Amino acid sequence: MIHPTAVIHKKAKIDKSVEIGPYCIIDEHVKIKKNTKLLGHVAIQGWTEIGENCTISPFATIGGPPQDITYKNEETRVIIGKNNTIREYVTINRGTEHGNSVTTVGDNNFIMAYAHIAHDCVVGNNIIMANGATLAGHVEIADFVIFGGLCAVHQFCKVGQYAFISGLTGVPNDVPPFVIAAGNRAKLYGLNVVGLERRGFSKEEISKLKKAYKLLFRSSLPLSTSLKIIQDELKSIHIDTLIEFIKSSKRGLCR
Repeated sequence: MIHPTAVIHKKAKIDKSVEIGPYCIIDEHVKIKKNTKLLGHVAIQGWTEIGENCTISPFATIGGPPQDITYKNEETRVIIGKNNTIREYVTINRGTEHGNSVTTVGDNNFIMAYAHIAHDCVVGNNIIMANGATLAGHVEIADFVIFGGLCAVHQFCKVGQYAFISGLTGVPNDVPPFVIAAGNRAKLYGLNVVGLERRGFSKEEISKLKKAYKLLFRSSLPLSTSLKIIQDELKSIHIDTLIEFIKSSKRGLCR
């Protein structure tokens, strides 16, 4: 299960079922859980934990030091969940002490070639990052988000669940859940209807979200007024999620 050319520190904790291909390098503090596969030329560095049933393709680097000039080799971490596919040349950097001290990636994610997840990011579950998608430091991504190729998210931004970020999009502010964002500086282009339908949202729920979207982003009402109308008239779990996201935004919203 371990190719003879792999270089593995004797203190690394690796389940016996893990497959490690040629020329992989695994550092001292790494933990890899069962049935994960490193296909070859993979570098796992620092204090990194990788969950079960992950597949990591050649030339990916996981747990490398953050691209942060204040970092002084402190003991910070990367924690990756289960059932993730991480393709060629992906980089996932460990956290920083002035951030969360950990970069986390959840379960069932598909991270395509050349994507980058920077220090202190919090990445949820069932996320797709197309080729070259980039998250700067301290970014938070909720579940079921899809990123098109070559998009980039600014530091400290948040992207809400079920959002779709189009290719070549620069995201300077928070993207609310359930919407489509696109453009050199991201603007909102409506509800992510196709994505919601694919995830089993009912027509009634999508209709409520459409009404909320129009009130929030297409009316001339103040945001506080729109939020009150939505809260009073369009009651549902997903509407509550949308309201909470908007109220908790610190960077401001893409509009």
